[in-house]
Amino acid sequence: MITRREAIKTTALITTAAAVMPSALAQTNNTTPAAAAPFALPALPYAFDALEPHIDARTMEIHHDRHHKAYVDNVNKWAAGIFNISTDLEGYLSHLKDWEQVGVSLRNNGGGHYNHSLFWQMMKKDGGGEPKADLAKAIDSAFGNFAAFKESFSKAATSRFGSGWAWLTFNKGKLEIVSTANQDNPIMGQAIAGCEGTPLLGLDVWEHAYYLKYQNKRADYITAWWNVVNWDFVTERYLKAK
Repeated sequence: MITRREAIKTTALITTAAAVMPSALAQTNNTTPAAAAPFALPALPYAFDALEPHIDARTMEIHHDRHHKAYVDNVNKWAAGIFNISTDLEGYLSHLKDWEQVGVSLRNNGGGHYNHSLFWQMMKKDGGGEPKADLAKAIDSAFGNFAAFKESFSKAATSRFGSGWAWLTFNKGKLEIVSTANQDNPIMGQAIAGCEGTPLLGLDVWEHAYYLKYQNKRADYITAWWNVVNWDFVTERYLKAK
């Protein structure tokens, strides 16, 4: 049972966080009452079987309809106790350090919702190949060539111990490859996630993303995943980040 002292402390933390997060809390035209569920499961932008044979339909169905839905349901439970909760999830996650005492669910479930909402868009039917134009030039400048980038990114994904993600980010004017544990992501910042920057491309290496088809062979999943990357979406994010 929460004590009166703990309740006062929690209220103070929430008040402090509200004061430092204008983009997340102060926009009255982007808020909902505490009773509403501010976050919703986005529809997949393609059919469950669209990424076959690289990612099987059953994995996509379970990954989206069960795992992602669970993150949404749980972050909505977290949000239920906060009046005038914002729908700006990115604003919350980028100020996660301000919610250290009350934001464990926000970090895990809000992070899971944010990451997966991007992940579905980072893939498409008949994807793969290589990026073009500005992003291709930036990758060549940062990593030497696309093959070197692909090798480094795959290594980050393969070597992530346990569950997590590999990311291509735009940080302080340059491209970087990083990885994060669990449902952390670069927008959470160095103090929380061990890295920072705008996520451009992300790869989910939790076992639920590949276990039905690839069992314990994460490297095979990563190799196959390159065939479904949506470079148009990644390039769009890169141009906005610049």
